[in-house]
Amino acid sequence: MTTTDIFIALPLLILAVGALLTLLLGAITRDDTVGTMIGVATTVGAALWLLQTPSALLAPTLGLSAATLPRLFGFFFTLLAAGTLCLSHGHNRERGISGEEYPATVLFATFGMLSLASATNLLTLFLGLEAMSFGFYILVAIDLKRTTSGETGLKYLLPGALSAAFLAFGIALLYCVSGTLSIHDAMQLTLPGGVPDLVALAGWGCILGGIAFKLSLAPAHLWTPDVYQGAPAPVTAFLSAGSKGATVLLLLLLLPQGADPELLRVPLWGLALLSMIVGNLAALLQTRVRRLLAYSSIAQMGYVVVALISGKGGGYRAAAFYAIAYGVISLAAFGAISVLERSGCGDTLDDYRGAGSSRPLASGVLALALFALAGIPPTAGFTGKFLIFFAAIRSGEIALAVIGILLAGVSVFYYLRIVIALYSHREGQLPSATTHALEAVVLVVAAGIILLLGVWPTPLLALLTHAFP
Repeated sequence: MTTTDIFIALPLLILAVGALLTLLLGAITRDDTVGTMIGVATTVGAALWLLQTPSALLAPTLGLSAATLPRLFGFFFTLLAAGTLCLSHGHNRERGISGEEYPATVLFATFGMLSLASATNLLTLFLGLEAMSFGFYILVAIDLKRTTSGETGLKYLLPGALSAAFLAFGIALLYCVSGTLSIHDAMQLTLPGGVPDLVALAGWGCILGGIAFKLSLAPAHLWTPDVYQGAPAPVTAFLSAGSKGATVLLLLLLLPQGADPELLRVPLWGLALLSMIVGNLAALLQTRVRRLLAYSSIAQMGYVVVALISGKGGGYRAAAFYAIAYGVISLAAFGAISVLERSGCGDTLDDYRGAGSSRPLASGVLALALFALAGIPPTAGFTGKFLIFFAAIRSGEIALAVIGILLAGVSVFYYLRIVIALYSHREGQLPSATTHALEAVVLVVAAGIILLLGVWPTPLLALLTHAFP
């Protein structure tokens, strides 16, 4: 192993050591604050290391890359984990979720995300994705005092295991055709410019089936509302932002490497169309806030698939931008929901009435996140949707772009229903509750990034242009 290999692998080593320290010191001190502090310090340290540019961009021995895209998403994943730990500290204390397992599992899931982001071969890619998934299997069911926690975990575990089987079998079929685990070589051989191999197409069918579960694309979306409803709010934020961001990145690592990714246009077209329709129409019928956002996330991932179909027209850059923007928006939305639920808000729209006056910070951030999800300027959501539909029109996907724009217009209705509820009159006041300093910092920073990416997206777009020349 060379010095360059160690340099590229060091963020992963930092996360691994941090997770072990969290487990060991947590068992000794039994103080949740220690685990949170170690977790935040570990993720921020890994993020700062990723800002450096190594002397070489590849570590062939380890199958890792330090190119622009892996480092950008690695930076995003590590800071997302830090934000999740900060949001979780007060929430977990009040809900009785104690022990070192929680911060250690967050670090372990982040390790999986970073491994996936840095992968240069299919084996590392799969192992990173499943390491992340194992972490989420634990996190969604970690609130043992909640009666529905076990059911939530099971509803996430079963489709997750099925998706892992699809992905593993698909990768095995691609390996049979290409004879290599290198992502670049395997994509060149299984997405050729000429006549496709039937075994390779079968492999890609399995991979897309597994990815549909991970992204909760219709018709593989049925687990999403129940998991969003039953998991702790900070975990839902981490799942919505991190897991889906990592899965989008998986496609961004595969599709641009192929000679002719247009071969996958038909299944991706169908997944995008069905997800946008099902997600938006189902969200219109919801009165529970978390389930509404769960169905809306299905539609949001449908928009991302539209961008992936339009890769040659700037769609890959648009998909990467929207994956990051959606991650920040999800962190802000579910972070605010975590604060509001602790303040006495229930789960329905009526329960949120009047929260804007009694909980102005959390309500304001939630309203901003909802405006961003609706694609209202000057937010990151507007910029992301503009890039997606511009790329689709530029690539000739006029029908899909028009349908997406119309359905995005429909989504404004159900997002504004929550905003109206927040600032409607309420009989009586919500019970008193404290917004912890760490929560306030995360919410303010996330809101600032949402506005910054809406007003000044140029730096991020420049990095993505470098990643997808």
